[in-house]
Order: sequence, then structure tokens, then C-alpha cells
Amino acid sequence: MTPPKKGVKKKSEVAVLRTNPGNVIKDYKMLLELAGVEQALPKGPELLLKINISWQKFYPACSTTPWQLDGVIEGLLELGYSRESLTGAHNRTVVVDAKIGEVNNKHKPVLDRHKVRNIHLYEPEEDWFYYSPKSDLLALDRIFPDGIMIPKRFPGTGILHLPTVKTHVFTTMTGAMKNAFGGLLNENRHWAHSDIHEVLVDLLTIQKEIHEGVFAVTDGTIAGDGPGPRCMDWKVKNVILASSDPVAIDSVAARMMGFDPMKLKFLALAHEKGLGNADPSMIKITGDEEAASERWNFTNNADTFASRGQKAIYWGPLRPLEGLLLRSPLVPWSYLASRLYHDVYWYNVIGKHRVDRFMKTKWGKLFKSY
Repeated sequence: MTPPKKGVKKKSEVAVLRTNPGNVIKDYKMLLELAGVEQALPKGPELLLKINISWQKFYPACSTTPWQLDGVIEGLLELGYSRESLTGAHNRTVVVDAKIGEVNNKHKPVLDRHKVRNIHLYEPEEDWFYYSPKSDLLALDRIFPDGIMIPKRFPGTGILHLPTVKTHVFTTMTGAMKNAFGGLLNENRHWAHSDIHEVLVDLLTIQKEIHEGVFAVTDGTIAGDGPGPRCMDWKVKNVILASSDPVAIDSVAARMMGFDPMKLKFLALAHEKGLGNADPSMIKITGDEEAASERWNFTNNADTFASRGQKAIYWGPLRPLEGLLLRSPLVPWSYLASRLYHDVYWYNVIGKHRVDRFMKTKWGKLFKSY
């Protein structure tokens, strides 16, 4: 594919629908057609369903929902995509075990039931290679001067991102653009957090070079507000979104959450570079315009003890020590600290009670049915 050109002038379309636990699978099928998935993703090449796992534990709004994955697979099959072309793709991080997460978050049962191939994007299970981008980058070539490695499986495939609507302590919100962070970068991706906004733009640049099509389906049935992507308050919002423009779908989700998308650096940079439309005036809503016009007043200044420490390293007084703390033999301390805080302390003291409350809702009962 040719490198992206600057100056996107054509309006982007984002499909938005209201849904409920009884109709969500049918609504996801309708959403795919409404958003023009067949025009965006060619049939024939392998289609990677890039699943989001932000925590190996189940926590509402944190990771791809089972009904999101289920509805998308059923919709694609009905539209004529072959079962053999579909691949569920997980990535591993230094603090999240996707092989545990795919079970706890009910992804594996869905993939198994549909007989869809399931892969984990790390060596030795998947080969990686050094890729030379055709376009100018903002940060990745500086962060990884020895070369940028990507999965060998990726070039020539289509990719469909499966994020959720949630906040993020580093980028205010996270969605389709950040979902590439795990799949396209190896386990040293934490090196890129200091320049996270520029890196997300670089990753979209690379995706447009290597993939036969890029598409995103975002689940906002349950949305996360607060210090995401893990330590959030969950809120029932009953909306789902889809688009072939990752910038535009993140812009619409950001506005619904209550943020100005053009004030989010990664969206503004992507818009300026011509990778998509973040300006709301350049986005057409199809489906339920009333749902897309909601404003939820989510917070963008929440932190946890762990995120305050990370920000001090990436952008604060500990920045001079970043190399020592995150790129030396001392680095395992940070993984241990994160797991102790999130998995041992926060989940058991705060999160578990919120999960128990969620399980009593209609969405919680649907989750348990998987």
C-alpha cells in the first residue's frame, strides 16, 4: 500500500447505535454494515481481530467484551468473510498475561465456539521482523534507533480493532489508535510512553502502509471513567461505534466522554498529518445521532499511586532516571510494583466490589452467560 497523504478533505463516517443486552449481537451485525466494513476490509486476505486486554483480570470496560467479539464475528461471517480468514489476535505486555486474560475476559470461549484461529503476538509463537517505514515518523525511529520490529504476520492483512470506551492516565482516553500499541510494538513498548502521542500517530502511519484495510469497532456498552485503563468507575452507556477511520471513531468517543478531541494531542497530530479526521465538523454520524451527541462529563485528571509514579518517570522529576529505571537490569522492579498495586492491592480492596456490583446488572448477567 502507498504511504498516506497529508490533508484529508473528505468527511469521515462513524456509525453509532444504542443497544441493550438482549439485542447487542444483532446490533453489532447492523453496525458493521452501517459503517461500511465491506468497503474498508477486503474479503480474502487474513483479517486480524485485534482484541484489547488491558488487564488479565476481568474488570468492566477494561477489555474487549465477549459480546463485542461475538457480534463482530457473527456479522463478518454473515457478510461473507470466510471463517478461515479470521484470526483473533492478542498481545502480551510485561504486566498483563493475555493467556490468562483471554479466559477471564471470555474471549477464548467465543473464538473456540466460532472455530476462529487464535494467536498471541509474541515470540516464539509469532515471528517478528525489522520494518522500514516509507513515511516520515515523529518518534518511533528515535526511540528504537536499532530498528522498528513488527509481527511478520501483519503486512498484507486487514486489521479490525476491538477497543472499549474508557479513559487513560497517559492519553486522557484510549480507543482504536492506542489499540495498535500492543500489537505493533514488542515487549519494550514501555520505552515509548514518554512520547506516547507521537508514537500513536507513527503506529497509524505504519498500519496504513502494511495493512490492506484498517477498521475499528468500539464497545461503549459499559464505559470506564477515571484513572484508566484499569482503576476506573464503570458506567452503563449502551452504545457501540464503528468506523474505517480510527482517528474519527476516537474523536467521537472522546466527545461523548466529554473531551474536546482537538485538544487531545494524538488526535490533533493525526488530523494534522492527514491520517484521519479528528475535527467534529469533518465527521458524519450515521445511525443514532442523538446517542452520538451525549456528553458524559468523564474526568481527565484522575490518577492512582502507580500512575503518579509513572508520570514522574516519563514527564516529571524522575525523567533523568528513565533509562536506569526502565531500560536497565533494574526494570523488573517496575513490573513487580505495578502488579502488586493493581492485582494485589487495588483489585482486592476496591475493584472486586465494583465487579460484584456489575455482575448484578443485565450486562453482568450476559457476561456470566459466556
